[in-house]
Amino acid sequence: MRQRIENLFRGERVLALAALLIFSSVTLALEWKVGVAELAVAALLLLYYLFRRRRRAAQLADVFESVAYRTDSATETAMLSFPLSVAAFESSSGELIWANDLFWETVGSPEDKEGVKITELLPELPLHWLEEGKNVCPELFTLNGRIYSPEGTAVPRRGKNAGISVVYLRELTELEELRQEYADSRPVEMVIIVDNYEELMKPLTDRQRIELRGKLDDVIEKWCSGRGGLMRRFDRDRYMFIFEHRHLQDFTGQRFSLLDEIEQVTGAGGMHATASIGVGLDGAGFEESFSFASLAAEMAMSRGGDQAVVKNRYGFEFFGGRGAEVETRSAVHARVVAASLRDLIEESGQVYIMGHRYADLDTVGAAAGLVALCRKLEKNAALVLGEGPNASEPLLSGLWKTAGYENALLTPQEAMLRLQRDTLLIVVDTNRPEQVEDRALLESVANLAVIDHHRRADTFIGNAAVEYLEPFASSAGELVTELLCELMEPSELREQEADALLSGIAMDTKNFTIRSGERTFIAASWLNRAGADTTRVKILLQNGMEETVARYNIMRHAENYRGIAVAALEEPQNRVVASQAADELLNIRGITASVVFYPTADGGVDFSARSIGALNVQVLLEKLGGGGNMSAAGAQMKNITSAEAKEQLYGAIDEYMATE
Repeated sequence: MRQRIENLFRGERVLALAALLIFSSVTLALEWKVGVAELAVAALLLLYYLFRRRRRAAQLADVFESVAYRTDSATETAMLSFPLSVAAFESSSGELIWANDLFWETVGSPEDKEGVKITELLPELPLHWLEEGKNVCPELFTLNGRIYSPEGTAVPRRGKNAGISVVYLRELTELEELRQEYADSRPVEMVIIVDNYEELMKPLTDRQRIELRGKLDDVIEKWCSGRGGLMRRFDRDRYMFIFEHRHLQDFTGQRFSLLDEIEQVTGAGGMHATASIGVGLDGAGFEESFSFASLAAEMAMSRGGDQAVVKNRYGFEFFGGRGAEVETRSAVHARVVAASLRDLIEESGQVYIMGHRYADLDTVGAAAGLVALCRKLEKNAALVLGEGPNASEPLLSGLWKTAGYENALLTPQEAMLRLQRDTLLIVVDTNRPEQVEDRALLESVANLAVIDHHRRADTFIGNAAVEYLEPFASSAGELVTELLCELMEPSELREQEADALLSGIAMDTKNFTIRSGERTFIAASWLNRAGADTTRVKILLQNGMEETVARYNIMRHAENYRGIAVAALEEPQNRVVASQAADELLNIRGITASVVFYPTADGGVDFSARSIGALNVQVLLEKLGGGGNMSAAGAQMKNITSAEAKEQLYGAIDEYMATE
């Protein structure tokens, strides 16, 4: 067990003996009697030095053995089955000085232990923590299939003696296996919702409904089988599945294949069933995990359905959702939301309406519609708008000339000063707190309502009393118009307000060429009866000559990357112009999506993306921290160069394509 501790005693003593031997040899040549005497003295000193060195090495080895013995005895006394493997080595060279028997049994004893280094015996053992003055290695160490926690200490060099480090390998294999088993066996709760259950069942007879429900049950039960879990239907369109965490990786690795398998079930007219899946894990108990799962399922539905969302106590993870959104809106739902919003407005003392930063026509148009509703309900309402540039100046300048709008515009600072306990804040055209015009105002108001057509992101305004989030809708203007249809007559809406709402719808649908469904045209028809004029709307959508030239200059920088037109700019751009350029790029044959990005004055990069094909730009830009919907999305990245942003964008595109 003893190693060459003599290495600790190198230095000036050895040099002194060597000098004495040389001096004696020279004297022997000159005067042999004196030389012989000096050689005899030198030999005696050398023998005494070797004797003392070996004796100190033996004493040091006995000390190490005694420490190891006491440590093992104390461990056994504490009823812990973790005997320690102990080794001491020279800190600078790593040369092993001493090790106990258990250490050699653990690492394997070499034939020649002379001069062996600990880095040769255990090349994967980290030692940096000893140099940093720590007593426990922050990383576990695996050797021959066993798991160890390296612990120890380092004694720095003192005077002529080299520094010594001592390492203990505490075996934690059984403890780690127990910990892993505990983590693997934690319960996970899943809520499965059939998105279009009502539409599937509506045209069927009772017998056909029973058969279709049986098909849905069979597909879901087959997908859940083999995991040792418990699956039950707890509502006509909702299922719960409880399973162990060890199986979650199977589901995520297959990207929740139920989303594809359930489409095999079709109803009358060939309509395919789709599902939203919510997974809740890491809850303090079953109740909290079920709350996570329910929230995740609602998140999946609010993002358009046909996708899975995993929720833990730290955030969300999204799977699927690349296809077209599943429309779950109904006139009944709009009527219920309209009644709730009316009650909320009537109970409030004043109403603020706020959209996202750099407000566009859709934001201002939706706000104008809500101002009209508040006027009917005899409540004061104001649009909260920052003093910076926005994308709706022509519309705003026309509205402020309308009677009753003189005091309907407030800056965030003015709104904060006039804030009351019973103030209602309605957020339109965004559901993310970091995107609103003024986050401080959002966090200061107790009564909230949110109306938005974008998919819900992992960060969202979660404390709203009324939510109307419909990603299938074309625009916020369309959603507000639906609510007005339930609460107002067309004649009660002013022409300027009708123009504002229609301009927002026209902008987001590209003049009704994309994302235009039946309800979009119903809303446009109602606005037409209220006095909206398409010619005036066309004027609101016009661009100046400078903006038009800038748009085509952006398009000149576009390149085709895997069917996506990417325009990378090196200088800041007008946000509206960049968005319009992204729209124009979709007119190129063979292009199904486009992305325009450019640097900002604060050292970041802004993205604007559009799509007319199967590629979901909202899912694509979520990888860069953005959001939106399937056909239009945006993102803002901080502290990044255009070159770095381009690399990350191409990486996100490659990742998206790889999972197609």
